[in-house]
Amino acid sequence: MNIHTIGIDLGKTSFHLVGLNEGGEVVVRKRFSRAQLLRFTANRKVHVMGMEACGGSHFLGRALQEQGHEVRLIPAQYVKPYVKTNKNDFIDAEAIAEAVGRPTMRFVPIKSDDQLDLQSLHRVRERWVSRRTAVINQIRGLLLERGITLRKGRRYVDAALPGILEDADAKLSGALRLLLAQLKLELDQLALRMEQADRVIQKTASENEACQRLVKIPGIGPVTATAVIAAIGNGAAFHKGREFAAWMGVVPREHSTGGRQKLLGISKRGNRYLRKLFVQGARAVLQQKTKQTPGLKAWLEKLTARTHRNVAAVALANKLARMAWAVLATGEAYRAPLPAGA
Repeated sequence: MNIHTIGIDLGKTSFHLVGLNEGGEVVVRKRFSRAQLLRFTANRKVHVMGMEACGGSHFLGRALQEQGHEVRLIPAQYVKPYVKTNKNDFIDAEAIAEAVGRPTMRFVPIKSDDQLDLQSLHRVRERWVSRRTAVINQIRGLLLERGITLRKGRRYVDAALPGILEDADAKLSGALRLLLAQLKLELDQLALRMEQADRVIQKTASENEACQRLVKIPGIGPVTATAVIAAIGNGAAFHKGREFAAWMGVVPREHSTGGRQKLLGISKRGNRYLRKLFVQGARAVLQQKTKQTPGLKAWLEKLTARTHRNVAAVALANKLARMAWAVLATGEAYRAPLPAGA
């Protein structure tokens, strides 16, 4: 039995495998546990194996690579067009096997353990940030019901809340004071956890040579630098900076027909967390545009003179993303853009 291509539909405990021969005909259709799957593939030599990029795919991909197989991870949205009929696990596996052999298909690089550790740290930290925002909004809402208005912003809540709790003249019941004290304790605990996470990120960035090159780019700090490394590694999955910017979703959507080009707002595809970090970094650079290098300063002045500040922030985020990819892909240090005509 000659198996040319294998597609694997992943599950939590069961894995459905479909093997195709060189003519694209199904020659194997089996269901395995994880251990059974690895025993089956250990004794097979195939051209390529494909899986959807989802939970557990990086672990299994590395395990199959250690057996000597060529493994490719495919974004789930690129597999869907190859599903012929009603959905089930074997049909999905067959669609993966067909998609993985396409010469123009795009793949997801398999992440290393270090990348997964960094990615996990960022995901947990982001959840803590969201939780802190929710607690602050709840505090402001509870106080507003008692006629006490606080300005929007974490620092105003941190500054005003101790005084409100100690103010005996404030018309707050004992139950509400207890709730506010507990919410303040939760804020303090979240702040401590985030401080610890930031220290780990700072330490990782200081020990990683690629991160040290990334933080030289305006608007990119240790958080963004480590997030980029966790997401794309050395950037080898992209052929040029524009592909990385398009994957991140900071390029215009297009709806053209009949030879007439129509560009819309940004696509917002890809990594939402990374896009947010780059846009926030771009806004920080725009606020300090007079302190930038002459080449970047001149470019920003021309940009802000002809467009809205939000559009300028996204355009700058696109530029910073291309710079970050170039620094990673070439292995060179960041070089500030020169003024026009220099």
